[in-house]
Amino acid sequence: MLDRLFKKKDITTILEEASRSNGGLKRNLTASNLVALGIGAIVGAGIFVITGQAAAEYAGPGLTISFLISATGCILAGLCYSEFAAMIPVSGSVYSYSYATMGELLAWFIGWTLILEYLFACSSVAVGWSGYMMSLFDGWGISLSPRISQSTFYYADGSWGLTGSFFNFPAVFIVAVVGAFLMGGIKQSASINNIIVVIKVCVILLFIGFGFSYIDTANWVPYIPENTGEYGHYGWSGILRGAGIVFFAFLGFDALSTAAQETRNPQKDMPKGILISLLICALLYVAVTATLTGIVNYKELSVPAPIALAIDRAGEGLAWLSPLIKIGAIAGLSSVILVMTLGQSRIYFAISKDGLLPRTLSKVNKKHGVPQNATILASFLTALIAGLFPLQVLNELVSIGTLLAFTIVCISVVILRKTQPDLKRPFRTPFSPFLPLLGAAICIVQMVFLPGAAWIRLLGWSVFGFFIYFLYGIRHSHLR
Repeated sequence: MLDRLFKKKDITTILEEASRSNGGLKRNLTASNLVALGIGAIVGAGIFVITGQAAAEYAGPGLTISFLISATGCILAGLCYSEFAAMIPVSGSVYSYSYATMGELLAWFIGWTLILEYLFACSSVAVGWSGYMMSLFDGWGISLSPRISQSTFYYADGSWGLTGSFFNFPAVFIVAVVGAFLMGGIKQSASINNIIVVIKVCVILLFIGFGFSYIDTANWVPYIPENTGEYGHYGWSGILRGAGIVFFAFLGFDALSTAAQETRNPQKDMPKGILISLLICALLYVAVTATLTGIVNYKELSVPAPIALAIDRAGEGLAWLSPLIKIGAIAGLSSVILVMTLGQSRIYFAISKDGLLPRTLSKVNKKHGVPQNATILASFLTALIAGLFPLQVLNELVSIGTLLAFTIVCISVVILRKTQPDLKRPFRTPFSPFLPLLGAAICIVQMVFLPGAAWIRLLGWSVFGFFIYFLYGIRHSHLR
């Protein structure tokens, strides 16, 4: 029985299945498209939303150190992703890699964790999009009732409650719009994303360039606030917890690997797309965090739209930049939602192709080359969660799921080097096994420093996933 649960899918078989009419998907993405998709997914919630919360609640101005720690772990994981994406250029990302190295049960577990990752990441970004949209509306003198512009539930001091709002309508609205765009095909989606990326990077550079002169260095003192006596609340434990929280900000390159089966030359272009987008985004994150915490005291940044707050605090001198920042943030977060929904739908598609989820989720629209039912399901679930739940709970769940996925990828590279050393590897992670194991260690350390509630929710999600696997997946697995 155990042999059946851990039965591996042969890499040659995976590649043969993908080559048969490419599963109905169309190879339209170039290297530049991949870099833009990576930046589109990475530069978003991390800059426009998470920086404020993580600085205010965990790390203070020292959040720049948190970002450097996360960036190091991400670059190491990115090298491992690049090796797999070039070697196994199919939809499914870590799920497909795990199927070839660790067997079906663990592949299902990581696939289910990826669904958690993309679902809650996308929902979190949609809530942040709603915050910036409401801030923009306020500037225009437009008021939207709190009963349709806030989450249904709130979470504080370990307890849940009702806010009095029906649901977060703006968050639901943007998810529905993005879902409609995705139904038009990967080429159309990539073109829209390219335009949005140019807009938001220009806006971010404007904020860094003009905001620099409004920095009050007194806001950086102390750079690492003294620990309050509570584990993870400032001090070095807060720096590490902040690193775990903002790890979510680098999620985009993981979503990028799910599009390998829609890339023209994945062996060469995937590593370029992953590593170039990571490096660009790491530099932008550190610069924005330093500027943000220099303009506004870190204690005041726990808001859905921290950069908008910083612009407003700068006064008349930056008033002209306020609407541009908010429009740039709204556009930028929209592209994150687009790539995350794309990634989530491709995970459903890949798992369904193996029979572990209903076959209907692998149905591809012949005209647009899109897994339409998987896209509809991804959009529906994201809208539901974004409308109901608050930002903080969503962020913590995403981070722990992301860190777990990255850890498995790093370890899988080492395993596959030992078990199948003769496989063709167009890109090889340098200094293996040292760098992959270092990447896994950095991810594990950040997981340890996440709040206990995040671990409990991950456990609950995992139990639910195994229930689905043993009820449905194990009986319909094509490998069996």
